[in-house]
Amino acid sequence: MIFLLNVAQRRVQRVVAGQSPRGVTAAQAGLLFVLGQRDGALLGEAGAALDLGMPGISGLVERTVEAGLVEKRADPDDGRAWRLWLTASGRRALERAKAGAAALNARLMEGFTDAEIDIVARWLASVQQKFPKGENE
Repeated sequence: MIFLLNVAQRRVQRVVAGQSPRGVTAAQAGLLFVLGQRDGALLGEAGAALDLGMPGISGLVERTVEAGLVEKRADPDDGRAWRLWLTASGRRALERAKAGAAALNARLMEGFTDAEIDIVARWLASVQQKFPKGENE
């Protein structure tokens, strides 16, 4: 299972990287997806959603801000915290990323019943529960 999971992950990552909207990396697209669900999220919340520690999310945010896709603003209630907001360019890139993700998801699910996909989704979610962030890091 480990071998199959690793090979599948690498192949999907290559496809995702090749499909990313112009000028947007796969990692940046992930951040756009997070903010598409919760615009104005705290930096730490975005990092947790992407399974990134503070150094990882900070670098990703800085690159995404430089690309003009995200704006970083101080939290009005806590001057030490930062909130992340999609820019107009970020929203357009998010829509392109969503279209690519929908096509890739359709390709991944091709040939499987809804019941089979539910089992795969349940199994993948269980992996996250069995190996929580921070364990053996």
